[in-house]
Formats: sequence, C-alpha cells, structure tokens
Amino acid sequence: MSVPSVSVLPVAPLVPDPADSSSDCLRTLTRKDFQTEQEIRWCPGCGDYAILTQVQKALASLGVPRHRCVFVSGIGCSSRFPYYVNTYGFHGIHGRAPAIATGVKCANPNLSVWVVTGDGDGLSIGTNHLIHCLRRNLDVKVLLFNNRIYGLTKGQYSPTSEFGKRTKSSPLGTIEQPIRPVQTALAAQATFVARTIYADPNHLAQTLDAAARHRGAAFVEILQNCVVFNEGTFDNVAKRATAEESRILLQHGQPIRFGKDGRRALMVRNMEPEVVNLDTDRVAESDILVHNAQSTSPALAALLAELEPPRFPTALGVFRRVEQPTYDELLMGQIRDAQSKRGEVNLQKLLDAGTTWEVA
Repeated sequence: MSVPSVSVLPVAPLVPDPADSSSDCLRTLTRKDFQTEQEIRWCPGCGDYAILTQVQKALASLGVPRHRCVFVSGIGCSSRFPYYVNTYGFHGIHGRAPAIATGVKCANPNLSVWVVTGDGDGLSIGTNHLIHCLRRNLDVKVLLFNNRIYGLTKGQYSPTSEFGKRTKSSPLGTIEQPIRPVQTALAAQATFVARTIYADPNHLAQTLDAAARHRGAAFVEILQNCVVFNEGTFDNVAKRATAEESRILLQHGQPIRFGKDGRRALMVRNMEPEVVNLDTDRVAESDILVHNAQSTSPALAALLAELEPPRFPTALGVFRRVEQPTYDELLMGQIRDAQSKRGEVNLQKLLDAGTTWEVA
C-alpha cells in the first residue's frame, strides 16, 4: 500500500475546483440548495433558526460545491446543525467536534470544514480540544453558540453563565467566574476571532462570510437567546432600540466610536479602557482608540474583548485576523517532502522494518 500524494489548493478552498464536474460547480447555488428535508427541532423563537438561515446563505455565496463542505458537531441544541445543512455532516460526541474536524481536514485538505458547538459542549468537556484546534491554526471554521445555559439538558448553568446565576443546578447562585469565549480563543492564538449576535442578521452574515474566507482557524462567538431556560440573557445587546449605546461595531482601521451619531468613543488611559463623550469631554480625535484587527499582538483584541456591561458596551465584529501557515498545509508539506526523499512507501515494508517479533 502506498501513501497517496495529496494536492492542496494554492488558495483558500472557497474557489471551485475546475476539475470538479459536479452539478454544483456548473450553476449558481442558493440557500435552498443547502436546506434539507429534516424537520427542524428547535424551540420556537430560538436564536438557532436565525443562525442556520445566515449560514445557509453564506454557504451559497461562497460557491463551494456541497460535497466539499463538512459540518461537524458535538452534543447540545446547536449540535443538531449537520442534519439541517445539505452537505456532509458528522454528529459527534460531547466536546469532541474539534478533534473529529481535525481528522477530516487532514484526511482531505480540500474540504471546507465547519465546527458547530455551544458554550456547554465547546467550553466544558470540549475546552481542551477547542484550544488545541485553534492553536494549531487548522483551517476550520468554529461557530460557538453562546446562550449562557445548558438548554438541551434543561437549564443547568454552563461555563459562560454569569457569576451568581440561579439555575436548577445552582439554586443559591453560581460561585464560579464564567469562561469568556473570545478571550479563550485569543489566548489559544487563533488567527481569526470574532463575535456577532443572532438578532442582527446583517452583522451575522458579514461575520460568517469573513470567517469563511479566512485561511486558518476562524473562531466566531455568536450571542443568542434560549427562550425556555435563559430568555433575555443578551437583551441589552440584542434590542434594536438600545443597539447604538450597547454595541461597539469594530471596523479595522477605524476609530472606535458608538452611540448616537458616533458621539461616544473609546480611549485608553493608564492601560485602562475609558468611554468618553465627544460633545462634553475635551478629547482630541487622535486620542480615540483605532481598531487594528491585523496586529501581530493580540493585546488590543484582548482589551476590546474584556468590555462588558454595565461599564462598557459589548464589542461585536472581528477582533483579530492575521495570516499564518495552517496546520494542514504544513502537514501536507511534510508528507510531500518525505515522499520526494523516500519515494513511494510500501506499508507492509514499513511494518516489517526495524526490530520485529513473531509471537507463536
């Protein structure tokens, strides 16, 4: 048995392969192409519906044939996703979606691989797998749905639940500090880190598109509600009436401003973020913090990720986007290099090489 030569696309696998003669490559895909006949079994009003719609639209706009897309999930409400997207899919076990996705991507680097997970699945039993997937810069897209609760198992507090949260499993209030998804991804050296919200379809769509086109590990935290067990957890960010004051929409290269007519801004004083009013505070335009998503250092991204109510608005958008070699590219490079030096490898000879024993 010989090890086959694996070809890696010279650009991100969002460009259709000219050698691919499938019908998907010969026509324009629509959202309907990515819908399935499966009954969608989420609670009415769940934020998952909005996310599913925008993911299907994003897939259609990318022009990748369906048989070159794979969705991998773990356990939880979000993990039903592979059933509802008309691509290849793998419904894994609790927390192991990043590990499965690693195998899928390394076996066939030409696939567009997505991981769908939740705050319980991805940041509890699956934290270790998630961190290593991101630090390796594997070319996969990780969508983490965060509703701050275990919804599938009926309302226990999750790793992202607020301190003091009263739930069925914490009737006196949680005594744990919540894990913060964006900060965790930044600490793991993810090359693309973003946050968006289910209640803003346009922002959600733009963020998903940016993640899909990134070459490397892309992590997107999606704030959402759980209408049954944690309704309103992100209302301060989700409501349109208060969006101007409660959201900072990050734009690379632009001053960080928010509020009505952009008259409030963010600056840093003594290494601490500070909100200023451009109408009443004596602040020069040059004092306003400018977002740089392409900074090599994740320090600015980490500072912005720390902004939380009630002191600060919530930052949404792309925190970090840098280019680095991907794990799958480096792996395939090693395979090609070994093949060029050793030629075609016979598996039986490899097994027989070195010291062997025969057990009678």
